[in-house]
Amino acid sequence: MKNIINVKHPLLQNLVTKLRDINTNSYDFRKYLSEVGRILLVEALKDETLKEKEVQIWVGNYRFPVLDEEKYVFIPILRAGLPMLDGVLEMIPLARSGFLAIKRNEETLESILYYDRVPPLKGKTAIILDPMVATGGSLDYAISVIKEKNPERIISLNVIGAPEGLNRISKKHPDVKVFIAQIDEKLNDKGYIIPGIGDAGDRAFNTE
Repeated sequence: MKNIINVKHPLLQNLVTKLRDINTNSYDFRKYLSEVGRILLVEALKDETLKEKEVQIWVGNYRFPVLDEEKYVFIPILRAGLPMLDGVLEMIPLARSGFLAIKRNEETLESILYYDRVPPLKGKTAIILDPMVATGGSLDYAISVIKEKNPERIISLNVIGAPEGLNRISKKHPDVKVFIAQIDEKLNDKGYIIPGIGDAGDRAFNTE
């Protein structure tokens, strides 16, 4: 799985453990997802090409390196990806946002798209935000939808995943780099990640 990058960092491990704790309240859960998103973004963009911008400083005008922030489009998968959006927009505030809502049929485990609000992606870097990669169905579907919009490239930022889902993404979308905080043991017979963090959407918005 060459395109699956397991970002190993003590701060990430610490945050994911807090997310796993069932005593973490929804406010803190959202905050930790946001922080994980920021750290993953730093890793994902560490080799980005910069351009120069003239900046007025205390001794006159100088040229300094900057990101072309407007080339990035963050696309959270609703609902659980929303807290991650808060974190990454703090890092790149001029980026655009798009939204995909995908739910899983709990009997067939197939993904269903029911909301697509993504801006034009031609020449853009699309960055998917989704805490969980379980069977990989939702992420696979999201990538396929986004590819139809012809972005320059696609990156996915994820908190935890199961080997089964990550293998699926690696095989079907080897051109998409996936940056993930932790890879868990397996899926259970219902398609849930073990040990996992529970239902990230329910926990983030206290809707259990």
